[in-house]
Amino acid sequence: MPAHAYRQTAPLSPPDRQSEQETARARLTVVHPEDFVAVTQPSPVSPSDRSALGLQRPLFTWMVLITSLLIGMVVATLSGCHWAAGSQNTQGAALYNQGQYTAAMEQFQKAIASNPQDPDGYYNLAATTHRLGNQRQDPNLIRQSEALYNQCLDHDPNHIDCHRGLAVLLVDSGRPDRAFTLMKNWAAQNPTSSEPRIELARLYEEHGEPETALKYLEDAVQQDANNPRAWLALARLRETGGDPVQALQNYQRALAVGGGALGPNGPMATERVAALSRQLNAANDARLNAGGTQIATPIPFGSTRY
Repeated sequence: MPAHAYRQTAPLSPPDRQSEQETARARLTVVHPEDFVAVTQPSPVSPSDRSALGLQRPLFTWMVLITSLLIGMVVATLSGCHWAAGSQNTQGAALYNQGQYTAAMEQFQKAIASNPQDPDGYYNLAATTHRLGNQRQDPNLIRQSEALYNQCLDHDPNHIDCHRGLAVLLVDSGRPDRAFTLMKNWAAQNPTSSEPRIELARLYEEHGEPETALKYLEDAVQQDANNPRAWLALARLRETGGDPVQALQNYQRALAVGGGALGPNGPMATERVAALSRQLNAANDARLNAGGTQIATPIPFGSTRY
């Protein structure tokens, strides 16, 4: 079975946590800027109105303070949920990498309980259940993992790893037509995104249709010329297809636009650039030697040029 990517959700760093708080605050704010006009730009008040103003301003101030307090409590709760889920996902990922799948599933279940809106928790639990179901040949676990993949997509319709995992499951369970439908529907819903096309290309390649896969990857780099995953997939496909010149250029482009975003694929791409360069240089040297190419004998000449 083709292995699908495993996603680890690490705890949020302090800057990310701050940005999440700001996002949550923006979404939860119920006091609009225009509500503060009377405070920031007060109109002139006659002495006779001062007593009335003295009664109104504390009330308004208390309303603002209470609203801010409630928002702060909600944000703190949401932030705590994100931190708890992130930590539990990280612990689960470590257990998964150690082969302790049952223990990993428990951590991912806790992550979902901590933050039921987090798609990564559902994906992690789905991928682990899928792995365990394959190991035990347990159809019930496979059905559970399929449901979890779909829950992940309910929360994030563009979750790349989840689409990949679900497609693998559908192929393994004898439903490749459903896998292609899944990917094609995803691509149709995101006509300007390169990611669905990358996954469709992988699916076609795995089913012995490299030419169709190549077309989808060429489309993907046209959609997003700065997607390192697309260039890397295109380079690998062209290398296996016997086109080292184009493969070398594609690997170089992946490195140029990807940088650190390639992760563990970065060293691999660098190695392939070096290997293909040596291969092409050796081929050029062999052609020159086979043709008996020699440097032309210089002809004596006179010149006033220098």
